[in-house]
Amino acid sequence: MVVLPHAGGSASFYHGWGAAFDEGTEVLVARYPGRHDRLTDPCVHSMDALADHVTGALLPCLDVPVTLFGHSMGASLAYEVTLRLQSEHSVRPAALHVSSRKAPHRLTPRRLDEQGDEALIAELRRLGGTDTELLDDPDLRELVLPALRADFTVVGTYGPRDAAPVDCPVHAYVGDADPSMSAHDMESWADVAPRGFQLQVLPGGHFYLVDEHEALVRAVTEQLSAIP
Repeated sequence: MVVLPHAGGSASFYHGWGAAFDEGTEVLVARYPGRHDRLTDPCVHSMDALADHVTGALLPCLDVPVTLFGHSMGASLAYEVTLRLQSEHSVRPAALHVSSRKAPHRLTPRRLDEQGDEALIAELRRLGGTDTELLDDPDLRELVLPALRADFTVVGTYGPRDAAPVDCPVHAYVGDADPSMSAHDMESWADVAPRGFQLQVLPGGHFYLVDEHEALVRAVTEQLSAIP
């Protein structure tokens, strides 16, 4: 299972996922450039470039069934990677799991990347999910801001796009108190899911997957168990 983090997120956010599934499931979490051990790597500023990078990195791993899970920005990225795998490499992922993000044809991008640092930080605080110590410490904030701005550029310049279908089931998740996303918004993924669509609403906000970690893992595990 390939996990693609949200804007401003990192692989460490999903540290607990490695041991959350059975021994038959290997969890790979993307490490985007510009943070942690890739701090000096150039940041990526477009969804297409990021999807190309992730797709290329996955090519050696395609000898087993692949499932993608993406939260927020990561949901759009997982969708784009799925399209690339099926159209460019004749690989059909076992399933696409999307969390807290509208389908590509229903997106209304916000150009927060064109605003000042305080606007980005205010949005991160509003949504939660980012370590506030990083935002409160001036020195740490200077280190993480380039990656944050790159991620918000990726988000702000992506969509709306055509509703290109994926050749696998789509499973969607959202928090019932998400300030920026509703169950109705997530239902738009059904338009790109001719192979089947399911939506699960869990308690919580945009980062419901923190408090509802066990419930989300159970839901994903149920879908993984159905893979031949």
